Amino acid sequence: MAILEPNIDNLKHAVNLIKNGELVAFPTETVYGLGADGFNKNAVAKIFEAKKRPTFNPLILHVSSLKMLNTVASYTSDKIPLLADNFWPGPLTLILKKKEIVPYIVTSGLETVAVRMPNNEIALDLINKLGRPIAAPSANSFSKLSPTTAQHVQKQLGEKVNIILDGGKCDVGVESTIIEVNEVTQILLRPGGIPKEDIEKLIGKLVEPKKNKVTPNSPGQLAVHYAPNLPIQFYSEEKILSLSDLKLGGIFFREGKNLDKFTVSKILSPTGNFNEAASNLFSYLHEMETMDLDLILVERVEKTKLGIAIMDRLTKAVNKYL
Repeated sequence: MAILEPNIDNLKHAVNLIKNGELVAFPTETVYGLGADGFNKNAVAKIFEAKKRPTFNPLILHVSSLKMLNTVASYTSDKIPLLADNFWPGPLTLILKKKEIVPYIVTSGLETVAVRMPNNEIALDLINKLGRPIAAPSANSFSKLSPTTAQHVQKQLGEKVNIILDGGKCDVGVESTIIEVNEVTQILLRPGGIPKEDIEKLIGKLVEPKKNKVTPNSPGQLAVHYAPNLPIQFYSEEKILSLSDLKLGGIFFREGKNLDKFTVSKILSPTGNFNEAASNLFSYLHEMETMDLDLILVERVEKTKLGIAIMDRLTKAVNKYL
């Protein structure tokens, strides 16, 4: 498995691999994706196998145009083109009624499909050259940390992917926001790279999904996800006092606290910028899980703007070790 620069020849090679039913990892503005031909059910099955992802967890189809969107999904709400005009290309995924051409393995047997248009030239070029949507979850092992560099993909998937197109570090650093909009309701299924507040300014209030859903209709709805290999807990002043014998890694939002208690510490954004914090989150967790540490402590951030997405990812990581 090779990490390749996204030049003309390597993009052509990647497209040929996908056409032949193979897997290719590629960058988006959110995280790196593990891509297969979205219309080839056998190729899509390789994604689930490579990630060890449960087949009840649907995938996202990545498109490069509204014309391509209309080949895979239908909708009646006039808010869908409004959302696409304002947030595409970008980190927003829409849950829509699938068309027959979309294999059920992509949607986990559901009649809805998750679709987005990535804001990354390499990803869009790859989709355009293929001429059809690419099915692509994050290019990591299931429930592990999402990859924001080509090296993160290589570390987790190894030879399970044919090539990785290297687009450098992802700009956004957390996965897309996922919403479902129809004539009756509009639901925030997963907080992500587009703040909830920005969407609500455009189309009105988003409601929370029903809890304890047996079958998710989009990625990111499981209670345990995005976890490093090391135990991780939320930071508190009281907790520090009981952990003096452990080698600790600390991740703080704007400034460190009790730094003498930590073997290593990282600041997500010294200026308190949520975008910068989101971009650094998975990178710092990837770095710390390779260190000689006993435990990672992470500071809670305010649940506003991209802080909602950051807390969603951290809560699901912490849940694994409760």
